[in-house]
Amino acid sequence: MDMRKLVGRNLARLRQAQKLTQEELAMRSGFSQQYLSDMERGLKNPTIITLYEIALALSVSHVALVEPDGMAEETAPQPKQRRAAGTSRIK
Repeated sequence: MDMRKLVGRNLARLRQAQKLTQEELAMRSGFSQQYLSDMERGLKNPTIITLYEIALALSVSHVALVEPDGMAEETAPQPKQRRAAGTSRIK
């Protein structure tokens, strides 16, 4: 799961749910519109402090920005199956 993309999707969803533009959120949060745009596109790797400050500006928990949204599972590679000890590939 790419956490940058997950945070970006959550940020865009939360912002749009409040009918805020990126410019309005920029004014509230103190981050530039360009930075917020880059975050929404998964191009930034924000610190936990940045996530906390943006969450405050949106009046949501900082956890809401990192919660799984169900989209990542669709494309995430499945872990390899491990063989039990003592078994071999040869049949």
